Amino acid sequence: MSTPKAEVSSMLGGLPDSSSLEDIQYHLYVLEKVKRGLQRAETEGAVSHEDAKVRLGKWLSG
Repeated sequence: MSTPKAEVSSMLGGLPDSSSLEDIQYHLYVLEKVKRGLQRAETEGAVSHEDAKVRLGKWLSG
């Protein structure tokens, strides 16, 4: 498991040098949201892509 500092450092390394502070804040926001979503899926469970297609199939076809 990487540390938050390592995650931010990696994220910053992938951004162009011309990135603004707003760009960096946005990427930090997205990084945190993805991390929370993955943790929530791990603790609460998630629906697979195939199961979602089956569940939504009755509304999407027809």
